[in-house]
Amino acid sequence: MTESDSITALAAERAWIEIDEGAIAHNIHALQSLLKPGTDLMAVVKANAYGHGAVLVATLAEALGVKFFGVATVPEGVELRQAGICGSILVMGAVQSRSQIEAIAHWHLEPTLCNLSQAEIFSKVLSAPLPVHLKIDTGMSRLGYPWQQGIDFIGQVRALHHLHIASIYSHLATADDPDPSFMKEQQARFDSVIERTRAAGIPIPALHIANSAGTLFSQALHYDRVRVGLSLYGIYPSSEFASVIDLKPVMQVRARIAQIKDLPQGIGVSYGHRYVTSKPCRIAIVSIGYADGVPRNLSNQMQVLVRGQVVAQLGVITMDQIVIDVTDIADAAVGDIVTLLGQDGGRQILAEAWSQLLDTIPYEIVCGFQQRLPRCGFRLRSTHTDR
Repeated sequence: MTESDSITALAAERAWIEIDEGAIAHNIHALQSLLKPGTDLMAVVKANAYGHGAVLVATLAEALGVKFFGVATVPEGVELRQAGICGSILVMGAVQSRSQIEAIAHWHLEPTLCNLSQAEIFSKVLSAPLPVHLKIDTGMSRLGYPWQQGIDFIGQVRALHHLHIASIYSHLATADDPDPSFMKEQQARFDSVIERTRAAGIPIPALHIANSAGTLFSQALHYDRVRVGLSLYGIYPSSEFASVIDLKPVMQVRARIAQIKDLPQGIGVSYGHRYVTSKPCRIAIVSIGYADGVPRNLSNQMQVLVRGQVVAQLGVITMDQIVIDVTDIADAAVGDIVTLLGQDGGRQILAEAWSQLLDTIPYEIVCGFQQRLPRCGFRLRSTHTDR
């Protein structure tokens, strides 16, 4: 065992994230079954695969035949290459510095170009042809060249040395909205750029516009590729899509009980005593906190699973610990596994439950778990005590 492996093993004795490899495989196959013939799935593994572990997820996806990957930054792409990922890696963020361009070329990454000045910098720095991807802004008002002048941008990039246009793409702003009108408007704008490009006699490269929501909405949005992030991890972009596809949650967050103690009535718990016992109770201190990614604003709101039973969290969530009420679990013991997200004993807690309590989105929940929590792949197994 290497020193790094030893540190990881020690960390996993406290709290950890389990990644259900079977669920990832299920979700990939389910998504591929929805795709229009000839459409490829791009696995979006930016932000450490939405908190799930980029190398772990990409390695499994590539073994299952996925050939395209999406990241946000150059270091994210380099990490995948260093881990042995061979597929095409699209860097979706904007890159303009010489050092990053040189890293892209060295590691055979594929950048997104959003404007002509950026494309000119690439052309000057590069000494050999490089696949590049042109992003057209059709209404997201974020990165991308204005769609009204999209044909001009495409022609200008084609004229530059060393730049090979591998794809043209855009990003949907409202694909998870029940009203699809603006999404359809974005698609019409994208199609108009492509039609003008074709009319100008310019070869059409690969095309893609659909995120997870767009992928699930209609095959009309599939084009040559779809960029799938959230749904790959078993989370629905909105509840309406639950009837379209059966997804399985991939992430399970667990920690161990570090201490158990009995408290009488009238005792304050944790910082600020925002919870005071209303009767005698038995509490357990669990080794996970907001420094690990458990939102502090869930204090006195969240529930966890212990031995397959639902129990309440008490008091303010602290940096490294939470307190839970195990009064009704007579055999609870130090070392028992506590499930914050995931399954135990036929019960399940989803990231959506936390996001609803916090009036946010599940993306923020799963992306928030910190590197202090080791990620490990597994096939679903029992989650009771492991002592």
